[in-house]
Amino acid sequence: MNLLGGEELERSAVVANCRMNRERGLLGSNGYDRELGFNPLGVLKTLLGEGRSAAWLDLCCGSGKALIEAARIVHAEGLDVEVVGVDLAGMFRRVDPDLTCLRLVEASLSDWRPDRSFDLITCVHGLHYVGDKLGLIARAASWLADDGLFTASLDLHNVKISDGKPTGRRVAADLRRAGLDYDRRRRLVVCRGRKVVDLPHRYLGADDRAGPNYTGQPAVDSYYGSVS
Repeated sequence: MNLLGGEELERSAVVANCRMNRERGLLGSNGYDRELGFNPLGVLKTLLGEGRSAAWLDLCCGSGKALIEAARIVHAEGLDVEVVGVDLAGMFRRVDPDLTCLRLVEASLSDWRPDRSFDLITCVHGLHYVGDKLGLIARAASWLADDGLFTASLDLHNVKISDGKPTGRRVAADLRRAGLDYDRRRRLVVCRGRKVVDLPHRYLGADDRAGPNYTGQPAVDSYYGSVS
């Protein structure tokens, strides 16, 4: 199989999919709260109640619609919250100039690194289009505050191990051994608190011909070799 490297994958029409998070809002039937099982801003407000500031990082944020909605609430209520969104395509909606709490970054997550830790990190359906899914999960876990929360949509059917052995249960078990959780029903990987995650899999490359996953949209298969 001819696997794609980073730059080739990012030029793929599948990765440029504009349907996922272009119109997804913060709340409602097509909202982040429905996908994640909680309102991200509600999590941040809980932290503010403890007398501290809070920060939210959203990976693969699409047009940034949900983040802009959150930033408007932050601004209107005078909350001490920073909101950062990162997306490869950079097709962001226009941001009101007074929303200084919001920063939208056009960048590849294969090499982007934040300059601070975050209380909440989310990735709603973005991992479906990432080559090294496990690598990004590990990096995101290291970007958390000590008591932070990271959660991301992950379809284990799109993670392949080159030795041909059944993958889903194996990867879920590896994530648990590293201190993360995997919710099979919601297809979410969850990390509570900053962690150094060292998974026993070496990234080999990606296949953008995987076809639709459970979302109904074409996704990317990520291939790994076992680390002895």
